[in-house]
Amino acid sequence: MPIKKWRHELPLHLMLLPALVILIVFSYWPMIGIVIAFQKFIPAKGFFGSNWVGFQNFLYVYNLPDTFQIVYNTIFIAVMKIAAGLLVPITIALLLNEMMKERIKRTVQTLIYLPHFLSWVILGGILIDVLSLKGIINQFVSLLGIEPIYFLGSNHWFPYVLVATDTWKDFGFGTIVYLAALTGINQSLYEAAVIDGANRWKQTLHITLPGIMPVVILMTTLSLGNVLNAGFDQVFNLYSPQVYESGDIIDTFVYRIGLIDAQYSVATAVGLFKSVVSLLLISGSYLLAYRFAGYRIF
Repeated sequence: MPIKKWRHELPLHLMLLPALVILIVFSYWPMIGIVIAFQKFIPAKGFFGSNWVGFQNFLYVYNLPDTFQIVYNTIFIAVMKIAAGLLVPITIALLLNEMMKERIKRTVQTLIYLPHFLSWVILGGILIDVLSLKGIINQFVSLLGIEPIYFLGSNHWFPYVLVATDTWKDFGFGTIVYLAALTGINQSLYEAAVIDGANRWKQTLHITLPGIMPVVILMTTLSLGNVLNAGFDQVFNLYSPQVYESGDIIDTFVYRIGLIDAQYSVATAVGLFKSVVSLLLISGSYLLAYRFAGYRIF
């Protein structure tokens, strides 16, 4: 690079410096702690004094009776969230796109977007009250002559509660993405369709859906990288020992075994395994996004 051009672009590169420092301090430097996954780590002895045990911690986790149930819970909940998080925003975006009154449309957009800004700590408290046996949902259910449902204490209902509440929280954000994609469709296509006698359903089927399909493919393929991320914050704030069978996921398992039971090496081994698998999934989804949607970072 010519020296003159390098000097001209130097201020731009210096603007990256704070972000790089934060990335190194909070993301790369803590990765040194990965070594305890291969040790029988004792905090008093530190990294250098603890004994090396190789893959013994991984074998210990593999032989635990709950391991496969926890992996199943994680994948099941995450896949359900991805599917619901794809279908609901597309449907709402299509409905909003058909709305003629702009003021009502903007009001609805704002209202459905609001839960995205609330943390799961706040939403957890609200949902525990709403979904309790004496909550507003069960009061409505009782009016229909149905027995109250223990949503947060039933292994049957709990995974679906996680999927429904997660979708409710974030579908407003996804809706905005698809609404932005809808604005990019050439309006002359609709005018030509009207002249040909196509009704709104046929316009949606043959113009609108194909028009947003690249964005749908992109969002779907990128979300594949989150198959092992079922949402620690949400599950941690809503679950209890009663629903460990259906609601315990890898992240909450790592929390309990690491910070509560003080098995730091085992918890690190589980976290490292999850990170490696997630890296492979993200790499695969990135390749799929490039293959089907032409999306690439570099």
